[in-house]
Amino acid sequence: MTYTWIEHTAELELELRAPDERGVFRAAVAAFAELLGDGSGEPLCHAISLAADDRGAQLVEFLEELVFLADTEGFVPERVAHIDLMTKHAVVKGHVGSPPPLVKAVTYHGLAFAQGADGWLARIVLDV
Repeated sequence: MTYTWIEHTAELELELRAPDERGVFRAAVAAFAELLGDGSGEPLCHAISLAADDRGAQLVEFLEELVFLADTEGFVPERVAHIDLMTKHAVVKGHVGSPPPLVKAVTYHGLAFAQGADGWLARIVLDV
């Protein structure tokens, strides 16, 4: 599982690669942990429920929830403890901290989520 940040003017494009669909979500949390990381703090878990049926839309919802939790509770995600894309439920472990307010929105612009020859690839653009 890997992720790559690609810079845009006022945007960041995130490319996620993993052997399976769940790994894409794990890579997204690893990327957010790097982006929002502020050391360590009080451990915390958050359950995340998804409504969308499409994997790309689920990824947008998932990241939107992480942005919301960072902005409202100071939640810094560290890893996915559990994810079941069929039941649309995930648990993310992290800590309470002081994440910078970098991400304004998660967009559908250029959204991609597809299986390739080497596993799964997703691309998503963040408005910063």
